Amino acid sequence: MHKTILIAAMAAIMLQGCMGKKNGEEPIRINGLAQGTYYSVIYYDEKGRNLQGEIDSILKDFDQTASLWVDSSMIRRVNENKDSVVNELFATLTELSTEMNSYTSGAFDCTVGGLVKAWGFSFSDSVTISDEMVDSLLRYTGKQPVIVDNGGRKIVRKGSPEVTFDFNAIAQGYSTDMICRFLETKGIENYIVDIGGEVRAKGAKADGSRWKVGVEKPSKSSESGREVQASIYLQDQSIVTSGNYRKYREKDGVRYSHTIDPTTGRPVEHTLLSVSVVDTAAWRADALATAFMVMGLEKSLKFIEEHSEDPGTRAVYFIYNEEGENKTYSTPGFEKLMAE
Repeated sequence: MHKTILIAAMAAIMLQGCMGKKNGEEPIRINGLAQGTYYSVIYYDEKGRNLQGEIDSILKDFDQTASLWVDSSMIRRVNENKDSVVNELFATLTELSTEMNSYTSGAFDCTVGGLVKAWGFSFSDSVTISDEMVDSLLRYTGKQPVIVDNGGRKIVRKGSPEVTFDFNAIAQGYSTDMICRFLETKGIENYIVDIGGEVRAKGAKADGSRWKVGVEKPSKSSESGREVQASIYLQDQSIVTSGNYRKYREKDGVRYSHTIDPTTGRPVEHTLLSVSVVDTAAWRADALATAFMVMGLEKSLKFIEEHSEDPGTRAVYFIYNEEGENKTYSTPGFEKLMAE
């Protein structure tokens, strides 16, 4: 949805070790573009079916609903108050977003669209922000929408006409889950799906080994090469990383993060460089990774302690900077997944 311009839900996750055969078959590999970024699907199918056409169709329909980069998309029409009748996908993304907003006490917020755009991190990359504009846009941030069923039609009611949605911190994760569900309807049980860095894997490779995924080492700039900081084995789970080190704006020698704090209307300022969250659902890992980047390390660790039994808080990996040196912290659940 935005990854060619903005890495909002993940710094990078790199797929490794996917070679192998099953009953004489090579894995089927599909690659393409969707949501303003890449996608990669690798799966084993005894029938040898290439499902790219159907996958492309699913992702195209998704863009028509939730992509800010598609002029005629449903989210653009809703944001511009041209429409209030929405489809089931839009309603689901809205309801999940409001659920996560409540769960994270506002750290995750789908109503930051106006602020994200003003800071130059949306489909328009021009920066038009000022202190007065921040204060103005904050008046409409946090007003959570409501989905109403009106005679079988889904109606979205915004807290104010000025509220603008941005699903980028949950949409790619949800689309990853959608493609996984599609594969399973085809009887495919061994796969790995990666949409712009939101990764979900099930089963194993042909030789029985687990899927291995890498978490990127924070770079000094957006132009730096990619290195792996840590690797984990992923089975019947998702991993999403959100980071601040590749997408930013520089003005008057100051670097501004793309992660916008919904409570201040400004880019976050803390030592946290990236957060990786493992969960069964990619959409929830996506949302929590963004929320943790808003919270910062100290508040995130407190949140994890208070919600230690919840999905998405058991396996989390932080990379942060302390006195000029990058350090890491991982929960016990994440440590159990780490590869040698």
